[in-house]
Amino acid sequence: MLSPTTLAAAFDRVSEYWSPKVIGQVNDQLLKVAKLKGEFVWHAHEGQDELFYIVKGSLRIEFENEAVDLEQGDFLTVPSGIRHNPVARDECWVLLIEPAATKHTGEEITSRTRSLQEQLGQ
Repeated sequence: MLSPTTLAAAFDRVSEYWSPKVIGQVNDQLLKVAKLKGEFVWHAHEGQDELFYIVKGSLRIEFENEAVDLEQGDFLTVPSGIRHNPVARDECWVLLIEPAATKHTGEEITSRTRSLQEQLGQ
């Protein structure tokens, strides 16, 4: 039987900043929720676009030549191959939509990098 997911309740699964959790899938696109605070890591996703939708708070996404500020209710799609660095001054809740093949930090490996298995809660 099909049952709805409450987006706000999905954030209860997130216990660490920068550690997304998969909450759904549409074809080959994963829906992930994450709580962000502080600066992430400069990275790019080759071959995959990434959508950021701000559920709560605000987020600045830095690019090599500019920065974009997002507020609650805003969304931005970062095109494939574009280096970016998300920065949240205060706690921010974000819904991410990206292909299942998208690596969390692209080719950059840091202590914040999470595998797909970790994102699935496995």
